[in-house]
Amino acid sequence: MDFFTPIVDDPYTFGQIAAANSLSDIYAMGGKPLHALNIAEFPVDDLPLDILTKIMQGGLEITKKAGIPILGGHTIKDPVPKYGLVVTGSVEKKHLTLNSTAKAGDVLILTKPLGSGIIATAIKKDKAPKSIMEEAVNVMTNLNSGAAIAMNAVGVNACTDITGYGLLGHLLEMCKGSNVSVTLEFNEIPLIQGVYELAQKGFIPGGTKRNLDYVSPKVNFSKNMSQEQKYLLADAQTSGGLLISVLQEKADELVEILNINNCLTSSIIGKVYNPAESTIYIN
Repeated sequence: MDFFTPIVDDPYTFGQIAAANSLSDIYAMGGKPLHALNIAEFPVDDLPLDILTKIMQGGLEITKKAGIPILGGHTIKDPVPKYGLVVTGSVEKKHLTLNSTAKAGDVLILTKPLGSGIIATAIKKDKAPKSIMEEAVNVMTNLNSGAAIAMNAVGVNACTDITGYGLLGHLLEMCKGSNVSVTLEFNEIPLIQGVYELAQKGFIPGGTKRNLDYVSPKVNFSKNMSQEQKYLLADAQTSGGLLISVLQEKADELVEILNINNCLTSSIIGKVYNPAESTIYIN
């Protein structure tokens, strides 16, 4: 189950983003969604019900793309609108992918660019250029289904979806669970075009700042990295991509299938090692 407050003005688009985000955990485990329930909170006394209708229509559009029905749900009265899905899925045991089973010698592949948290903050302040806003919406409404199919076809060691804790937060969780360290190559990490400039202008969410404070003791940053670059790696994502840990000899095949399945990125961003002094190193 996952739901949150609007991060864009258009209710239909908000419904799409919230629904795509709710489906990601199923895909991250190599599973297939089976069905969903709506969950919503809405200020019926202050806003027209037509807005809630559009939100749910957006969610329905995404579940249709995922090939599943919405069976019902529950809505309560609340001063702040919120929407999301309760999703049930299934996975074959041989395809079950955890976030705690990365292996030394693996490479790390990311399937969506980073930056949606920073862009959402700029949108709220009416400072996001239309082109950047449209690209962020495209990223957030894109399903991780193609990446899950690719993982199952190749066989990978571990996976997590990148959401509220940012790339570094979710990667740190993977490293701790797997008892490994990793090295990331910053220049290989995909970013939504224009987000670095927004970060330089100070559109940093509070959650992103808290993420960076939390992970910093475990991260060895390159001395050449700017504060904005660090924020991008810790940026709190909504409906982010999958971070996949896969044997190096399988990486080319996985990248090929990710591209065939029209995943937004298939970037090899780092490598997994045996435990070291720091958990994450960034070059």
